[in-house]
Amino acid sequence: MGKGYAEGPAVEAAEEARERLLQGPEPVAVPQRRAVLGSTADRPEPHVLGWADEVDADALFEAGEAWGLRVVLIDDPR
Repeated sequence: MGKGYAEGPAVEAAEEARERLLQGPEPVAVPQRRAVLGSTADRPEPHVLGWADEVDADALFEAGEAWGLRVVLIDDPR
C-alpha cells in the first residue's frame, strides 16, 4: 500500500526542483555579434574595424584601406 504523500508526480517534481537548486543558477547567455577584424596602415595589428552589418569588408579590401580581413563572433557590448 502506498503512502500517498511520498509517491507520484509531485514527489518527482520536487526531486527535480531540488536537483536544479543544487546545480546552481543557469548561466546567462551573452549575446554575440559579427565583427570585421583586419589591419590598416595606421594600425598594422589586427583590430576591430566595425560590425559586419555596418562595415563593407569587401569595399575596404578593394580600396586598399584594410587587409587580412575576417569576420568573427564577439560578445555584443550592448
